Amino acid sequence: MQKTALLIIDMQNDFVLPGSPGHIPGAEGIVASVAELRNMVRRRNGLVVHLTRTYRPDGSDVEAFRLPHFLQGRKIAVSGTRGAEVVEDLTPEEDEPVIVKKRFSGFMGTELDLLLRRKGIIRLVICGLQYPNCIRATVYDAVSLDYAVTLITDATAGETRAICDANILDMKNIGVECLTLEEFQGRWEA
Repeated sequence: MQKTALLIIDMQNDFVLPGSPGHIPGAEGIVASVAELRNMVRRRNGLVVHLTRTYRPDGSDVEAFRLPHFLQGRKIAVSGTRGAEVVEDLTPEEDEPVIVKKRFSGFMGTELDLLLRRKGIIRLVICGLQYPNCIRATVYDAVSLDYAVTLITDATAGETRAICDANILDMKNIGVECLTLEEFQGRWEA
């Protein structure tokens, strides 16, 4: 298979764990699929990159639309807190890059593109949270940067099935390969 990297997006305690301030319904249900996908990529010596979102405690780097909620106490993914950490079952290995992003796209204002190009990566496999925001923005930027993109649909979550389905359709329409984990595994291991 071509030089491939797996991007695991925002699988952090504050978004995954039920009862957390930024919990996304269904997020806990994809952890096992993300772990299986990650292990598959590791076995084939593919690059695994963890993209996380963190904010300063004072909110000075929070998006404008989210800032009022943050300042009123709905603080999510604050740097240095347990909520900002990657969920335990997906803890990054020592040699796996963890890139902190401040906006939806993993490419905006980060070193992601430089890292991928330096490693000769031309294909991205994407999973994590959540469809209409960080997944979509990262996918669209990846396509704009001419990466071949595969989205693993059952290792990615959104607030509702309708949101997931609408975003999958939109991404298919820009040339993104949208596969289940089982479908991807069949191709990856072939």
